[in-house]
Amino acid sequence: MLIGELSKVCEISRDTIRFYEKNGLIAVGKKERRFNNYKEYSRETLQRLLSIKQLKSFGFTLNEIADLLDMLAVNEATCKNVTHKIDEKVLLINQKIKELKTVRKQLLDGKKNCQNEAGTLKSPDEICPFFAETISNH
Repeated sequence: MLIGELSKVCEISRDTIRFYEKNGLIAVGKKERRFNNYKEYSRETLQRLLSIKQLKSFGFTLNEIADLLDMLAVNEATCKNVTHKIDEKVLLINQKIKELKTVRKQLLDGKKNCQNEAGTLKSPDEICPFFAETISNH
C-alpha cells in the first residue's frame, strides 16, 4: 500500500511515517518501490507501525521502542528482559501522576483565590491573584 493508505489505516501522519523510516524504526527496501519510485509499504510495515503506535501509547520513547522491537526481532523480548523495562516505565508514570496531582492542587487552590465562600467570582474584572503571583515570581 502507498503512504496515503498506510497513513489512514494506522492513523499516523505521512510525516511521522517518513520520520520513522528516516530514523530506522521502519524500513522500505529498494524492491518495495514502484516503477515511478513510489514506496509500496508491506503488511509487515503496517504491523510494525501499529506496534510502534501502541508502545507510544504506553509512554515508551522512540529509542525505547526501537530497543524493544530489536529485542523482539532477535527473540530477546523475554519476560525477564521486558519486565525490567515495564517496571521502569511504571515508576516514571507513578512519578508523573504524583507531579500532576501536585499541579492540579496548586491550580485548584489558585482558583479558590478568585472565589468567595459561595464559589462565585469575587471580582470578575480583577487580575487573578494566582497568575499575578506566579508570573511575578519568575
